[in-house]
Amino acid sequence: MAEGYYKVVCDILLALGYEYQTNAKGSHEKWRSLETGKLVLVPRNLKSRHTANGILKTAGSDRKL
Repeated sequence: MAEGYYKVVCDILLALGYEYQTNAKGSHEKWRSLETGKLVLVPRNLKSRHTANGILKTAGSDRKL
């Protein structure tokens, strides 16, 4: 079983043109799209596949984990 989805989601966000912006409240990070200016929050302890898919959907990706 996978340890978590944090690294996979971050790699996909980088491929989509997002860049790490700053730490948010708690254990979350802000990632901003260079093209659209969209902002997504990514928890560092991302263990849920459904949450990971929701983040990718918000980011504009068609990919599912």
